[in-house]
Amino acid sequence: MSVAKDVTGATFTADVLRADKTVLVDFWAAWCGPSRAVLPILDQIAAEHPDEITLAKVNVDLNPDLADRHGVVSIPTLMVFRDGTVQKTIIGARPKADLERELQEFLRA
Repeated sequence: MSVAKDVTGATFTADVLRADKTVLVDFWAAWCGPSRAVLPILDQIAAEHPDEITLAKVNVDLNPDLADRHGVVSIPTLMVFRDGTVQKTIIGARPKADLERELQEFLRA
């Protein structure tokens, strides 16, 4: 079971924009193979860094308004939010080592 919190249009502001720590948001879809492949990797990273980052996921099929608002045109799209603003965007599935490298500035060693 994923550690990711399901976020919707109704909860995005509270769960992501007003969060008290960094939030990694996975914009995904159930039918997307790369989305399904990257989620376990994101779960591992979040589980290894629970004090630094929270993992959230937004199903773009159920929340197209959120995807549009954040300019998501390809999935998976990963966005790192801190203090209510996007700090980094990563598009596409990547191996764990690549994702950790991309996220290193948000994770403590």
